[in-house]
Amino acid sequence: MYSVVVEHIYLLVLVTLISVLQNAFFALKVEKEGSSQNIPTSAFERVRCANRNCMDAYPTFLAVMWCAGLCLNQAPAAFAGIIYLVVRQKYFVGYMGQTSQSTPGYMFGKRILFFLLSMCIVGIFNYLLVRFYGSDYKEYVETITGAASALLLIP
Repeated sequence: MYSVVVEHIYLLVLVTLISVLQNAFFALKVEKEGSSQNIPTSAFERVRCANRNCMDAYPTFLAVMWCAGLCLNQAPAAFAGIIYLVVRQKYFVGYMGQTSQSTPGYMFGKRILFFLLSMCIVGIFNYLLVRFYGSDYKEYVETITGAASALLLIP
């Protein structure tokens, strides 16, 4: 029983753990920048702001990734999650330079969140179709989302 459950969520668990490590990295960057000087500098403010912005979007990311993975398919949801983490890293590093360098990461991150949200909605809609009408389109939808997740790589 336990292995059956883990089989359906292990990719989501891995992405979640990687995201926790990324959050720890961001926190260490803020701590390092803050402890290097007693007087807050503009570099410290940028790092702190980038960390805060990433943490503001973090619960939304986790919610839609898990919902998409559980309601539809874990593989495209986890793939989108990994891409989101890469984009979030790009956003964070870009924000430490000039804030204009962070804009592409921010926009791409929004696109990934929208894809995950769409997966959630489609998964819930498919569940309702099965429940009330007996029509199951999950196999077709999984094929489409698997192919569509590769389109996330296009900037």
